[in-house]
Amino acid sequence: IKCTLCTKALKRIQKMAGDDPDEAAVKAALQKGCRVLGRVLGKLCLKMVSQYQEQISEGLQNGDTPRDICTAMGICKA
Repeated sequence: IKCTLCTKALKRIQKMAGDDPDEAAVKAALQKGCRVLGRVLGKLCLKMVSQYQEQISEGLQNGDTPRDICTAMGICKA
């Protein structure tokens, strides 16, 4: 479940951050992206985001796929 949640959340966040996001765009998208997932998933999402914010931000700015980022964070298996 965690892997699916991670990739789903990051896909949405990636879309919200735009094609060439800077750190501020990613940060705003991270907060908004979790809110749209509903209360329970949103809470899990926010927890994941605060724990891995730098990795997520870097990954999105480098153009990595959500799956790659989640794998790098150890949430998905390679």
